[in-house]
Amino acid sequence: MPFLMLLFLGWGLWGLLTLILWIWALVDIIKSRFESDTTKIIWIVVVILLPLLGSILYLIIGRNQRIG
Repeated sequence: MPFLMLLFLGWGLWGLLTLILWIWALVDIIKSRFESDTTKIIWIVVVILLPLLGSILYLIIGRNQRIG
């Protein structure tokens, strides 16, 4: 029984961290300026369709594409 509780707690924590990263990435994209509006729209679509992977990719690649 305690194992199941720890398992659910772990998944809940993982889900919460994923949600926080996803929201942060979307807000950062929306508030930032990019070289073109198309780049911004592409990042929004990628992050919405692939929440965890898209957020991580934005963190690694997309933040370097911002202006200013």
